[in-house]
Amino acid sequence: MSHPELKAPPSLPRNGLRVVALGGLGEVGRNMAVLEHRGKLLIIDCGVLFPEEHQPGVDVILPDFTFLQGRWQDVVGVVLTHGHEDHIGAVPYLLKERGDIPVIGSRLTLAFIEAKLKEHRIKPKTQQVKEGDRLPLGPFDCEFIAVNHSIPDGLAVFVRTSAGTVLHTGDFKMDQFPLDDRITDLRAFARLGEEGVDLFMTDSTNAEVPGFTIAEKDLGPAIDTVFRTAPGRVVVSSFASHVHRIQQVLDAAVAHKRKVAFVGRSMVRNMGIAQELGYLKVPKGLIVEARELDKLPAHQITLVCTGSQGEPMAALSRMANRDHQITVGEGDTVLLASSLIPGNENAVSRIINGLTRWGAKVVHQGNAKVHVSGHASAGELVYCYNIVQPRNVMPVHGEWRHLRANADLAIATGIDPERVVVVDDGVVVDLVDGQVKVTGKVRAGYVYVSAGTVGDVTEESLRDRVTLSQEGTVTVVALVDADTGKLTEPPDFLARGLGTDETLFDGAIPAIESALAEAAAQGINDPQELEKRIGRAVTRWAGRKHRRNPLVVPVVIEA
Repeated sequence: MSHPELKAPPSLPRNGLRVVALGGLGEVGRNMAVLEHRGKLLIIDCGVLFPEEHQPGVDVILPDFTFLQGRWQDVVGVVLTHGHEDHIGAVPYLLKERGDIPVIGSRLTLAFIEAKLKEHRIKPKTQQVKEGDRLPLGPFDCEFIAVNHSIPDGLAVFVRTSAGTVLHTGDFKMDQFPLDDRITDLRAFARLGEEGVDLFMTDSTNAEVPGFTIAEKDLGPAIDTVFRTAPGRVVVSSFASHVHRIQQVLDAAVAHKRKVAFVGRSMVRNMGIAQELGYLKVPKGLIVEARELDKLPAHQITLVCTGSQGEPMAALSRMANRDHQITVGEGDTVLLASSLIPGNENAVSRIINGLTRWGAKVVHQGNAKVHVSGHASAGELVYCYNIVQPRNVMPVHGEWRHLRANADLAIATGIDPERVVVVDDGVVVDLVDGQVKVTGKVRAGYVYVSAGTVGDVTEESLRDRVTLSQEGTVTVVALVDADTGKLTEPPDFLARGLGTDETLFDGAIPAIESALAEAAAQGINDPQELEKRIGRAVTRWAGRKHRRNPLVVPVVIEA
């Protein structure tokens, strides 16, 4: 439940463990959980959420760090489960609050975050861990467990405290034939279940999907078919961190005697890191620079780029809009090799239509088996519940329907419904004497990054942006007599996005005169207050007369 009635939580009992998710609940992204025990704080993941169409001009969305304000020195570390943006993307903004917070993660995860932090001119204090390691962080004793996901080096974390234990899966699935031969360590899950898991925080993304997620290797034939049948260039779009999928693409390129060029800053950076660390196996001579492509025939070219989610500034979007140095057209085959994140449907559809318009063939999960999820389906989740047998469950990472489906699975395996908490971002969950309980709520709203600036964009300004894009804008310049409060001449209306009729708003003049007369009768002559009243009057008039809701910018000049 979202618990709108909740207030700030009481002080945490000394024998208690507090869990506050600042992101990742009710959304796919922005994952961040804060554990509190004995006055210290442990952060698990710190990711971003990517904007949707109703958030124009937003680069990324961060968790709200207000809960941590005044307590930065209590943070003993931030544990990163894996290297996807929705789990690490907000770390630079976290470290701008306190730069020496220890950042703990696997080898590849730390390599990705260190490269990102370098762009922000931040040198982090890092601690590399691997499966089987244990690391004390203040009152938290962390043990790391191997999990399989759509990126190498994923880790679950088991947190031991004097108040109880928490098993946080991160993102995971149970691929029994992984491309890197690194399976989810179910033996460790069972061992921890025998020790006792007081709170199980588990990935919910695929909780609605029955059965088991198919293996990554099963995509090989579909990808090979694309390469075998493409008459010209193959353009593959994927997440810049999906090392396993890129490996499959490289293998197909080798088999069909194609060269590969990475396109896009994040793709070039991440694949370079993955190759350097040995996670990406690249035969000598396979990779070429993008500028060398003109020397090769089309049937020998493979491009690997970002933009599979319709991101407006990513390489594939720009290709679809003819705003990129690489022009996609007749004979080209575009392969969208990532699943569709909820909320991105329209943006991806526009890209598919744009590429198709220019003559390219587009292969995507809707017409071919070219993607498999990185998340555990319902059968795998039930399997884990039966192995771990947790005392309490808190589904994480997913929209509300995913969280609820995950909770239902937990209950179906015999867990007491009173011990399964489905909550929203910011809701405080306390574990005391082995029992979870919702005790309050803290601020956990969206923090927007726009044009590299944090927090300047608000919900109100976003509504203004949407209004501008959909309803247009009109500036009303009114000369008002300072003594009488009346118009000294008809106001000027400067309209944009509302048609070309210059007399469109002339009918609003009586509404403005009425608003000014009412203000004068009340003894109001403050220009700012008059602007508000004119704005409301014009807005109401436009709604009645034209069924439009433009952004009205009133300007009062005293005459």
